[in-house]
Amino acid sequence: MAHRASPATRKTRTPTPPPLDPTTLRDALRVASAADYTRWEDQIRRTGGCSDPIHLTGWTLHKDKTTGETLHRYSTATEPGGRLRLACGNRRASRCPSCAWTYAGGTYHLIRAGLAGDDRRDIPAAVRDHPRVFTTLTAPSFGPVHNRPDHGGTCRCGTPHTLDASELGTALDPNSYDYAGAVLFNNYAGQLWQRFTTRLRRELAARAGLPRRELADHLRVSYGKVAEFQKRGALHFHAVIRLDGPDGPGTPPPAWATVGLLTDAARAAAAHSYTSVSVPAAADQPARTFRWGRQLDVRPVKAFGDGSDITEQARRLLRGQVRHQSRGEHRHP
Repeated sequence: MAHRASPATRKTRTPTPPPLDPTTLRDALRVASAADYTRWEDQIRRTGGCSDPIHLTGWTLHKDKTTGETLHRYSTATEPGGRLRLACGNRRASRCPSCAWTYAGGTYHLIRAGLAGDDRRDIPAAVRDHPRVFTTLTAPSFGPVHNRPDHGGTCRCGTPHTLDASELGTALDPNSYDYAGAVLFNNYAGQLWQRFTTRLRRELAARAGLPRRELADHLRVSYGKVAEFQKRGALHFHAVIRLDGPDGPGTPPPAWATVGLLTDAARAAAAHSYTSVSVPAAADQPARTFRWGRQLDVRPVKAFGDGSDITEQARRLLRGQVRHQSRGEHRHP
């Protein structure tokens, strides 16, 4: 009588990795049997497994200016293959998964410190009670694209696309889609963000009844942001914005600096006509004025009133920040 194996005794098959091609195998054996293999392995470990390390060649010589004595001498001639390997540091997982993962970890801890405090970065735990919001600024429309509606249903093309559908983000009508506008927007998105932060300070000062030049005497605006490419290829920004006292995270903001005031100021700054970038006409392209898209999201980041290290809402925001780190810039939080 046949017996069915129990879950505890059932065996699972481990997938067999594909065999190495002869050229790769010979190269691996050559490196592993080399006299300088230990140093080669040390270099690889130091790069963190970078898939496209930078190869440096050259030498350096340090001498005492007074005596002329040689203090240090180094040459890549003694390194395996005559090269020193350094991690590429690329932030995009599509280019280098290892370096992108390292950057993502740094991003997580940097943003987390700005939310919960971190003594190692001289950010006190008191920042968890400062007003802060999570803001998403999107690109305008350059024409309809294939998508997956958040509320369910089908795309405007009439097809319910899967998550990995290759047509997601592509134009419904390539002949009318403003490809040049999308490229130019990405090019000027940094300037648009800069104008947003400038206008945000003006909006905060106006709501506090202060001249703009006096705002710095009362509070400081701190933020961490990342820029993400959407499926359609357009950039949008995610940012955690926090209000501190005039001397930074170690000082509390004034009583009038509330989450509600920051939320209103952020929405007003994004919609203001100042927050725009005008591009003159060139060749066959018309003059354009770029602004943020209509899909603006400003959400308060809850305080840690229960004494916990970090709220679940903040964790979700952090995971989102790290996930969208394909291209990013940061200010100290």
